[in-house]
Amino acid sequence: MKRPLLLLLVLLVILLLFVLNLLLGTVRIPFSSVCRILLGSEGESEIWRNIIFSSRVPQALTALVAGAGLAVSGLQMQTVFRNPLAGPSVLGISNGSALGVAFVVLLSGRVGGVALSRLGYMGEAAMSVAAIVGALAVLSLILWVSQKVRGNVTLLIIGVMIGYLANAIIGVLKFLAPEEDVKSFVVWGLGSFSRVSGNEMVLFVVLMCILLPLACLLVKPMNLLLLGDRYAANLGLNIRRSRRMIVISSGVLVAIVTAYCGPVMFIGLAVPHLARAIFRTSDHRILMPATALCGAALALMCSLIARMPGFEGALPVNSVTALVGAPVIATVLFRRRKDAQSE
Repeated sequence: MKRPLLLLLVLLVILLLFVLNLLLGTVRIPFSSVCRILLGSEGESEIWRNIIFSSRVPQALTALVAGAGLAVSGLQMQTVFRNPLAGPSVLGISNGSALGVAFVVLLSGRVGGVALSRLGYMGEAAMSVAAIVGALAVLSLILWVSQKVRGNVTLLIIGVMIGYLANAIIGVLKFLAPEEDVKSFVVWGLGSFSRVSGNEMVLFVVLMCILLPLACLLVKPMNLLLLGDRYAANLGLNIRRSRRMIVISSGVLVAIVTAYCGPVMFIGLAVPHLARAIFRTSDHRILMPATALCGAALALMCSLIARMPGFEGALPVNSVTALVGAPVIATVLFRRRKDAQSE
């Protein structure tokens, strides 16, 4: 099948999954009623209207843009480090977000007596700001280190060590914090697409709609990096600056998604492999939009499974992403190995 048709097919799958996210849940709402509610018709149940506009639409939109952002971030990391196991958390940026939230949830309760996370809307805003600050602080440290060292492997190892250091500090804060605050932090760490609503959801979607097209501007240097540093430099590419810009783009995407949704795992690792297997190309002019669309589709599927009828509330997103993503990535890798042996 030609690639434009594949892109169109993925778009149709996204549309179908988006509609299913509006239809399915603990409360069954008929398709005709959903359409009338979205079109603003009167006469429908006010409860159904609140469910659609206050819960299901924000959750579906959040999953859509978060999945696209994490997938693009994972593709950028795998390209710049030439490592198929690289993901959005490879440089410790997600750990930096978790550390920022840990200070808000765990340390503030220990020092001030009341955790900021218990202050309703102000607490949610404080957690989002702390997650962004923590991620950008780690990203700034990584960029400073990248100017001092040469080689992607060294930078990768340093990023992993920063992640371990952040986890160690979080472990100490957990030990010192009250049990209720530790539970709040653990729940945040499970990830959720339902945490964002109202004006927060609008801001999140707007930010991602700005950042994703900006990430696409790095397609040319990413294609050149596939040729190797020496060949890319001969073609006029500034290797260090390009690597820095790609890391910044990936880090900011992860920071924003983690701030609003928590540390959602596995999408950034699995989706680039899935996109390569479906579209059979390494050209980032095709692979970048394909990865974004596949990430959006997978996130919508995970969001749908997390709150299928029969579950009270919603399952943790990270549990669902692992259950859905692990078989996908295993199938892709086995198929790639089989194709290599047949050649």
